[in-house]
Amino acid sequence: MRKFFLAGSLVLLVFSCSKKEMPVENSISPGTSAVRNTSAGNLSGEQIIETLDCSGCHSVTEKMVGPSYREIAAKYTDKDTELLASKIIEGGSGVWGGVPMSPHPQVSKEDAQKMVQYILSLKK
Repeated sequence: MRKFFLAGSLVLLVFSCSKKEMPVENSISPGTSAVRNTSAGNLSGEQIIETLDCSGCHSVTEKMVGPSYREIAAKYTDKDTELLASKIIEGGSGVWGGVPMSPHPQVSKEDAQKMVQYILSLKK
């Protein structure tokens, strides 16, 4: 029974962390293994978040696998924008518990900064 539960949890985690369609060309170039680091254009931080797999682990108000956006906003300030943008791109672990945040190398630095600004705007 325990093996079934663990296997089911792993499948759920894999599917919840899969990347959604980006509205821009954000793919692996044919014949290469490098992910393009492209910008989502004129999308807002909130819209960029909606195009990624963020909702599989985060919500605005409720702790899920990871912290809520409001918990993040309460802990950090605008001075932490670069740090948080890097965590979105490179992933991270240990700050909010044992479950690591998966990296998102396809997100440009500018888009990661927009995402962080949106999250930080959710301070109560």
